[in-house]
Amino acid sequence: MLPETLVFAIAMLITGSILFLLIYFVIILSDLECDYLNAQQCCSKLNFWVVPKLSAHCFLAFVLLLNGSWILFIANAPMVGWLLYDLVKVPTGNLGIYDPAEIHNRGMVKKHLRDTMIGLGFYMIIFFVYLYCMIIAMLKGDPIRRHEEEDIITEF
Repeated sequence: MLPETLVFAIAMLITGSILFLLIYFVIILSDLECDYLNAQQCCSKLNFWVVPKLSAHCFLAFVLLLNGSWILFIANAPMVGWLLYDLVKVPTGNLGIYDPAEIHNRGMVKKHLRDTMIGLGFYMIIFFVYLYCMIIAMLKGDPIRRHEEEDIITEF
């Protein structure tokens, strides 16, 4: 079992890296929407990062489960389920979640951009929750020894 401070530092590091990855997703999808990239380039760039994003979030949920942070694990479970559902529901014959043949059909660019923005919002909120939890874990140990009154000098 890892110390709480280390667990939350790992959680912040993973969440921060996923945040940067989602910002990259937003940039690539908006470049596709404005026709700065073609669909093949966009989809190959995005599909490359789908599995690492999923595995990083699953690892984070596993670390939280091992540490006994049940509430945070339950808060992360819907996102793990959503990422797994996106990966499983890819039709056979598609290159991945982002398929160049279908990305312009039926407003898929807008849907992918919307899903990315929802994920960005989730990870922003959960990043600050981990930051708060790490600060609380660091302050649990009574670092300035307030119980020793003779060491504190109160001269004015």
